[in-house]
Amino acid sequence: MSSALQRSLEAGSITITAEVMPPRGGDPAHTIAMAECLRGRVQAINVTDGSRAVMRMCSLAVCRLLLDHGLEPVLQMAGRDRNRIALQADLLGAHALGIRNVLCLTGDPVRAGDQASVRSVHELESVRLLQQVSAFNRGEDPVKDRLVDGPTNLFAGTAADPHCASWSGLSRRLARKREAGARFVQTQMVMDPHALERFCRDLADPLELPVLAGVFLLKSARNARFINRMVPGACIPDHLIDRLDQAKDPMAEGIAIAAEQVRQFTGIAQGVHLMAVKAEQRIPEVLDRAGVSLPVQ
Repeated sequence: MSSALQRSLEAGSITITAEVMPPRGGDPAHTIAMAECLRGRVQAINVTDGSRAVMRMCSLAVCRLLLDHGLEPVLQMAGRDRNRIALQADLLGAHALGIRNVLCLTGDPVRAGDQASVRSVHELESVRLLQQVSAFNRGEDPVKDRLVDGPTNLFAGTAADPHCASWSGLSRRLARKREAGARFVQTQMVMDPHALERFCRDLADPLELPVLAGVFLLKSARNARFINRMVPGACIPDHLIDRLDQAKDPMAEGIAIAAEQVRQFTGIAQGVHLMAVKAEQRIPEVLDRAGVSLPVQ
């Protein structure tokens, strides 16, 4: 059976996803509580996989816990930290656990994290990881021809940055990801609706790839400057930082900015992907402010 995320995207419906971060420890209670705030507001919940190259509980475990709570997960899987055999094992394990949505990523560089001596693996980056998902979905064993218990049923997506400086490079890589088996795109945070419109019109739409535009909840001017400095590819413009700097209530201003983006982006892309690190409970407020809700099932 297909996932709710797959059904929504294939039906052409406005689709909303959001992101939660696993704990930096062995207790998932807070992460589960943040995910519960999103119940009924999103089609699926992404669980990050070593975002910014920082140690956290594995995405696979948290995704299974979300399923146990009746919430649909998106398993983020980065090729940075595991070799081919480990990634293959995790994909088969995800399918066995009932996880159907997988976001295939290369992973942030180790230098972005807090363990400088760690070595990257990168045997499979995002394109080759997508190819591996597609091979499993065809029932192919990498060594013995066929998987003994039949094909998997994983719905694979990819990430992209509409603000990428190399448009030709972005175009080529997105086409390769589509050919490798990507079925949808979640973008990095988008700050320029014109960049998003160009990305959808010129690159994603011709490939028949539905796009979920990244919306990041900014909490303050200091938070925005930190993201620009520390998050690879971030490009929060000065005029938004100034809005936050001048606001009496920076969090309320950040919610207003995010709501404005949700309204704009749902008129350009098929939906949005909401990121609110350590403030996931504010995502329903963003959606209410934007006037966006899921259709009644």
